[in-house]
Amino acid sequence: MAVSAPLPNLYEYYTSGGINSGLSVDQPYFTLNSKNITLCSGAMHYFRVPKAYWKDRFRKMRAAGLNTVETYIPWNLHEPQIGNYDFGHGDSDMSDFLDVEEFVKLAKEEDLLVIVRPGPYICAEWEFGGLPSWLLREKDAKIRTSDDKYMKHVARYFARLLPILAALQFINGGAIVGFQVENEYGSTEWKKGKNGFVPDKHYIKQLRDLMVGHGIKELLFTSDSPTQHGDVGTLPDLFQTANFARNPTKEFDRLKLYQTGKPSMAMEFWTGWFDHWADKHSQRNNTEFREVLDQILKYPASVNMYMFHGGTNWGFLNGANIPGGPETYKPDTTSYDYDAPLTEYGDYTEKYHIVKDLIKKYNTVKTRVPDAPAVMPRTQYPSVKVEKQLTYKSFVNQLPHMFRSENPLPMELLPFNNNSGQSYGYVIYRTSVDIPNDGVLKFEGHIHDSVLVLVNDQLISPPLKSSADLGGFGYWRSKDPSINLPEARNATVDIVVENWGRNNFGRLEQFQQFKGLSKSVYLNNVELKNWTILPMEFKKKWTNSLSDWGQFSLTNTSLCKVEFTVDDPLDTFVDMSEWNSGIVTVNGFVLGRYMHLGPQQTLYLPAPLLKKGRNEIIVFEHFTPFTHISFSENPIYLKK
Repeated sequence: MAVSAPLPNLYEYYTSGGINSGLSVDQPYFTLNSKNITLCSGAMHYFRVPKAYWKDRFRKMRAAGLNTVETYIPWNLHEPQIGNYDFGHGDSDMSDFLDVEEFVKLAKEEDLLVIVRPGPYICAEWEFGGLPSWLLREKDAKIRTSDDKYMKHVARYFARLLPILAALQFINGGAIVGFQVENEYGSTEWKKGKNGFVPDKHYIKQLRDLMVGHGIKELLFTSDSPTQHGDVGTLPDLFQTANFARNPTKEFDRLKLYQTGKPSMAMEFWTGWFDHWADKHSQRNNTEFREVLDQILKYPASVNMYMFHGGTNWGFLNGANIPGGPETYKPDTTSYDYDAPLTEYGDYTEKYHIVKDLIKKYNTVKTRVPDAPAVMPRTQYPSVKVEKQLTYKSFVNQLPHMFRSENPLPMELLPFNNNSGQSYGYVIYRTSVDIPNDGVLKFEGHIHDSVLVLVNDQLISPPLKSSADLGGFGYWRSKDPSINLPEARNATVDIVVENWGRNNFGRLEQFQQFKGLSKSVYLNNVELKNWTILPMEFKKKWTNSLSDWGQFSLTNTSLCKVEFTVDDPLDTFVDMSEWNSGIVTVNGFVLGRYMHLGPQQTLYLPAPLLKKGRNEIIVFEHFTPFTHISFSENPIYLKK
């Protein structure tokens, strides 16, 4: 009996006979190297997943039948300071997440093609939509337009990024088959025209020309909602794709009005959704998910599932949305699980098996796929008692930078970090003043985004007890920017402002967003002057250098430290449900934010962030700390 030949893998199938062409849309279906292909892609962002886990996640994607992985590229991480770049070999705290070249090469090793969306703006529910905050230092620069003040920075960054990506194109023997030009530009609505809001198409042309000029030869495309924004965010010579959660036939049919004789593709089919702090945990019905994905593949169309594996908004890197005025601001949680086919920690879900079944049903090109890898083990480490603490005064005295200013300055305009200002974390505004017995501190304008007020190092701000408190003093929903102060002579008043994440989506005016204080502060209607400004960035080098730890007590606004030993590092979750609000660092790395209002109650702690032997967790608690650090084997969400 004859034995059938083994199936070729993906690259064997599409490169046999040599590589002559890349991804083509010159007919009503995709071809790759002149062979028919339906792109079955999943979004996974390398900067949201530990590098040690990229291979595992790739193999799980390929085992589901996917042939492509898609990723954004975050400018704010790759150029954290003006002219200082980090592509995985720098000295930034996120450096180990940033080797995009290795990510693409490893995807190819795991038999996946790659789609990249290099921005410069990416949205992604990522801080400032991936834009570096130092762009705000350019006075009157119009971000995401053809304005020279903005484009000079884009051109410099692309001159470093694009040659890396050009060498990794499929036509050059690499994995990348497509490049997006900007992102959802139809949603910007920046200039009123006769027919409504008209984006800056010259800007899109400039980006396309930069890409072509730096050797990009593969397919160039844009993505938007066809039914909401039509073709206003693209150019006639760019391939258009669709972003949506449901109604694929309606979206694809609309696309055909703008480009005839071309294939159809969903660049973002939203598999779930993301969470905002103090809102309900988002979950998508699996039956509906199956129905929509089935409709996409049946249409027939290609698809990129956003997200296939969401990952984590490490540190201070979550984005935010501002659907209306400043009081409608909504910061995203640290977890970016997204209710995706693979969880934040890489486990399979019902959606994963739905995807695998439907790809098998519709895929006509048979190639070899691996067996699905086993899930990674997790554990619940024993609870650890908090024994060490730094009071507010103690750790503020160890901050490395101090600036003087007559008036408050936003963090972005502070003169440090290679003249790039402060991007993330907290900034303290300090002044000395006599407080009368009826003293009222009042802020002009809106606070960005929350504030703690201390007098002589003692917390005056009320604790955060319920969601209603977000509408009171000190938070983004507040309409009363004032607080009573205790009587004191020659008092030191500290205003600690936290950046909870810059807006990542919407109209262009929403991207002019300074954090900290940029307007006046008054005491009984007298403007306060002569400020000392202290950035508190929580960079690993500083956190690991902290000294003079004292014994733990239930002291407000403090740093609390625990040490614990790990024999065999495994994934786990830090359970912060008994704490109030603040951040968690592990071995100096800012793991993320916590807030007892939820929905997220735990922080994912992957094994690569732990060390064999002694490990250290430091918590910055805004209010009263809890006595222990606990762990969980599984994520915990607040049920509302």
